[in-house]
Amino acid sequence: MTVKQLSATELKNKIDQEEKLFLLDVREPNEYEYGHIANSVLIPLNQIPNRLSELEMQQEIVVICHHGMRSQQAANYLAQSGFKNISNLTGGIDAWSCNCDSSMRRY
Repeated sequence: MTVKQLSATELKNKIDQEEKLFLLDVREPNEYEYGHIANSVLIPLNQIPNRLSELEMQQEIVVICHHGMRSQQAANYLAQSGFKNISNLTGGIDAWSCNCDSSMRRY
């Protein structure tokens, strides 16, 4: 199962079109508090293995982190765990703040 790469603008289009997405933020709580995409759910990367039951196998899941590295690790893990529809936000929340939501503080 390959993980799709999704740009910030592609994700924004999906959100604007009200597609049914599960936005999985794998950063740490302090990073999430600093800024996050509306309706995203925080499950830090190191907690993913123990919290798989909170995710739906068939749902489209977009994994988010700061720059796209941790989210790629999480996305690969989910794909290997049998999840079918996984995307990684390329460039992470940083790309989102640059391209989609200039009100979000960068760090």
